[in-house]
Amino acid sequence: RREQTRLRARVVEEDTEGWQRAPGFAGLRRVGGADLSYGSADGSGACASLVVLSYPALEVLYEDCRLVTVSAPYEAGFLAFREVPFLVEAVQRLQQEKPELEPQVLLVDGNGLLHHRGFGVACHLGVLTDLPCIGVAKNLLHVDGLARDELHREQVRSLQRAGDSFPLTGTSGRLLGMVLRSHSKSSRPLYISVGHRVCLETAVRLVQSCCRYRIPEPIRQADIRSRQYLRR
Repeated sequence: RREQTRLRARVVEEDTEGWQRAPGFAGLRRVGGADLSYGSADGSGACASLVVLSYPALEVLYEDCRLVTVSAPYEAGFLAFREVPFLVEAVQRLQQEKPELEPQVLLVDGNGLLHHRGFGVACHLGVLTDLPCIGVAKNLLHVDGLARDELHREQVRSLQRAGDSFPLTGTSGRLLGMVLRSHSKSSRPLYISVGHRVCLETAVRLVQSCCRYRIPEPIRQADIRSRQYLRR
């Protein structure tokens, strides 16, 4: 908890790059996706996956899948300590072996500021790599009074078109993230939150621009490739 608090103080919740403010994200060339897929029943064997896609074409430029042994126990609210070290290692390998393909932003399967103590996986990875990072979760984390109650379900039903969204504000009054309908053919939303070095508005726009399907392509490709690797 102390380490989480110490790292939380380093999170930057604003845009820091010129491309983030440019129309159409001019200047953005590489978008990364990170994911960890578990392959063993006891949750110890997993595949850490990092991919880098071109932007805006969203073609895979780089792929790194490695089998890892997860030894840290699962503790609610502390998932990052279990998973992030393997993803940091993947980013470091890329920086050493193919520095020209380093992503300008990372999309992570998980939460950022939308977290019990405001420091989810996307924040943790962003701070340790010092890369702009965005949390993209498939389910709502019940934190700060947020709940998947009838009001929330009604708001989700109000999202009629791809790109429609509404804010997630906790009982504390803090804006924790946005609910986004990412694709016209899927009524199941995504939960977007700031990880590091990006503002929430930019995070939502970028995630939407990366969606060919419900899940943004960098995360989708990281997940597909990690599961294929585990099957092999």
